[in-house]
Amino acid sequence: MKIRFFYLMVFFSLIVFTSCRETVKEETVVREVEVEREPVEVEREGVLERTAKKVDEEVNKEIDEEIEKIGDDN
Repeated sequence: MKIRFFYLMVFFSLIVFTSCRETVKEETVVREVEVEREPVEVEREGVLERTAKKVDEEVNKEIDEEIEKIGDDN
């Protein structure tokens, strides 16, 4: 008898506590926002090409200096 009473009390307490819960409805609002972005410059050259350009510029400067040292034959 005591076991039945215990089970009944547990059953009714579960019903009471679950039925008293408030259901909360959450609404999600999605808004579209336009973002202005500056164009990004993409480098098409690799590391080797950039390094080669720098070396080429330095070599051209040295060549120009040597030509200046030799002088103008005209």
